[in-house]
Amino acid sequence: MGFNEKPGKKGWASLRPAHYLLLGFAGTILLGAVLLRLTVSVHGRPLSFVNALFTSTSAVCVTGLIVVDTGTKFTHFGQMVVLTLIQLGGLGIMTFSAFFMVLLGRRVSFKGRAAIHDSFSHSPFKNFSGMLKSIFMLTFGIEGLGTLGLTLLFLRDFPLKRAIYLAMFHSVSAFCNAGFSLFPDSLARYQNDLGINLIFMALIVLGGLGFLVLIDLPTLFGKRRRLSLHSRIVLVTTGGLILGGAAFIFFAEYSNQLAGLPMRGKILAAFFQSITPRTAGFNTLDYARLTHATLFFTVFLMFVGASPGSCGGGIKTSTFSVLLLLIWRRIHGHQRISILQRTLPREVTDRVIVITFLAFATVFLGTLLILIIEGAGVPFVMTRWHLTNVLFEVVSAFGTVGLSTGITPFLAGASKVILVVVMYLGRVGPATVAFSLRPQEEEHFRYAEESVMIG
Repeated sequence: MGFNEKPGKKGWASLRPAHYLLLGFAGTILLGAVLLRLTVSVHGRPLSFVNALFTSTSAVCVTGLIVVDTGTKFTHFGQMVVLTLIQLGGLGIMTFSAFFMVLLGRRVSFKGRAAIHDSFSHSPFKNFSGMLKSIFMLTFGIEGLGTLGLTLLFLRDFPLKRAIYLAMFHSVSAFCNAGFSLFPDSLARYQNDLGINLIFMALIVLGGLGFLVLIDLPTLFGKRRRLSLHSRIVLVTTGGLILGGAAFIFFAEYSNQLAGLPMRGKILAAFFQSITPRTAGFNTLDYARLTHATLFFTVFLMFVGASPGSCGGGIKTSTFSVLLLLIWRRIHGHQRISILQRTLPREVTDRVIVITFLAFATVFLGTLLILIIEGAGVPFVMTRWHLTNVLFEVVSAFGTVGLSTGITPFLAGASKVILVVVMYLGRVGPATVAFSLRPQEEEHFRYAEESVMIG
């Protein structure tokens, strides 16, 4: 939509790349809600508009929070609508539009290119059509391999046709970090299955690294054999969070939910629950029965999320790394921020501060509003949901994760609308919304400086 800018259309011509992104996601969410409300999409009574909107937003924003069971409530048609919304949301609506325009030999406008570049890269690609083809080849190639592997494993429990369908749905859902499952217990039934765990974890990690990193990885086997600074930061941070998260969950849950599992099951469950909060949403353990320490640590993992240019949400791994480095360097009196023998531009560090603050503000406001709606005028000892439950749900929505302590279906309609807004902001990015509202003109003057006391 809006890729071909024609003279005379001042309304569309005045839109910025960020506006295309916001409108594209919003329009797809509304269309998805309409389709999911159709009687052909569900078994039994049609969904209410709020539940249809919630499910559509969760799918397009690749979150995975649900208000009805995907495998039993939706018909085959409804499930394919959900899967299509996941794929569209994972890659981006404009990316699909541009890809088909390139295939048809049509020109993609400058603003359309800029919007797609902002979604996948920190700098423009020299070969735009080549970038699009690489993204689609990687996506469908990885999803295809995941489908093949899962089909072979699901054949142990299901007939061929059903195994292929389950494998395709879950492979797309895992790579797009959506977390939608056709099993009512997510993947708890396979918590000891090495093959299924490894395939899901690989799909989730690859989908969360970002296409820029996936495109960059083959250079390790070429003449240059050197990754970009962005790719190195993402890989180091991702590896550290996975290993650190797995170790914490292993010890925190050793005497709780991991107690009845064999050692291999304990290790698999710890790694799976460390990887899935990075915006994937699948689970092999019951999150309603985890310790408070594990839930709180999971909130941290969900807040950080995946990496830029990926299918996931959160503040992103590179943002988290640069923020830590920024704090460390400032404490030691350094003005320049250097990492891996490179100095980061000032605009990058400024953007990190803005993104982190806006993310925190979104989570804080979303949590506060739901607490008001769900417990207005009631002492906290008598409220239905605890602060931990609500905070977990809001961060899961913001990070487009989809993990839940089980309260989502029972929230009031207004609370679900709050989560819809949080999911939307988490997918497009609160900074994108904020930057789209700022005036286009730069300030051409400067006031006199005066200091204030800080800290």
